[in-house]
Amino acid sequence: MYPHLLATHNVFRWLVLFTLLIAIIIAFSGWLGNKTYGKGAHKARVFTVIFAHVQLVLGLVLYFVSPQVTVFLDDVSAGMKDKALRFVGMEHGLMMLIAVIAITIGSAKVKRQTTDQGKYKTMAIWFAIALAVILYAIPWNMPHFRPFN
Repeated sequence: MYPHLLATHNVFRWLVLFTLLIAIIIAFSGWLGNKTYGKGAHKARVFTVIFAHVQLVLGLVLYFVSPQVTVFLDDVSAGMKDKALRFVGMEHGLMMLIAVIAITIGSAKVKRQTTDQGKYKTMAIWFAIALAVILYAIPWNMPHFRPFN
């Protein structure tokens, strides 16, 4: 089960990043270009939220079946001293949860905005924050830990 979940999680990370980047581009373009908030922006926002939430659920399930997390949880104090175990056992999941929360809050705030510019601005800011958190939580310096494919 673990290898299949990990593979699915790996595929969904690209879907989240792709939809998030598209939504951010649309949001900044609409905000700075003084455009009308239309169906394209709405769909980009909704698909970003959907993929982020699916990825979160996959990640939560993966967290509880991961052999690395099991090792981390068996001895948290020792796991905190190991960079790779601390990353998978605590840092990655926490940061990604924060990113999904930012996407969710941003999406909810967009719906409450009364102007097109307010919608674009809100989406641009909250989704850009989420992207920054995601990029921070990617194991750039640990390619041996989990490959990018």
